[in-house]
Amino acid sequence: MNSFLLPLLGGVLLGAGASLLLLFNGRIAGISGITAGLLTPARADTAWRAAFVGGLAVGGVVLALVRPESFGPPVLSGMGATLAAGLLVGFGTRLGNGCTSGHGVCGLARGARRSLVATLTFMAAGALTVFVTRHVLGGVS
Repeated sequence: MNSFLLPLLGGVLLGAGASLLLLFNGRIAGISGITAGLLTPARADTAWRAAFVGGLAVGGVVLALVRPESFGPPVLSGMGATLAAGLLVGFGTRLGNGCTSGHGVCGLARGARRSLVATLTFMAAGALTVFVTRHVLGGVS
């Protein structure tokens, strides 16, 4: 298979999923917001959120079974670095009022200027983080 076909298929499926969620449920497919809604028990819309997040997990499991090489080599960071990274991502999504899926996929598709700023900030912060951890700190373990 061509090296660009699988990512292209993933992008089409992601766009189709986001479009269907907006069309049939009127909701933006921001993964951090959907997941945060699952953690708030007062919400009456838990079922669709659970189905959406469950579908993401099932998609990952299916891809791991069908094309395990898609995941690349395992990340060898320690538990502390993994927890710190998760907390920073959670903090960043709250600070930015959304994550890469909400701003980068849905917000940019709707022409939202704040999503463009957020996405550019995410990308710059990611590139800076990789540079610092790999080249300044010599890797994190």
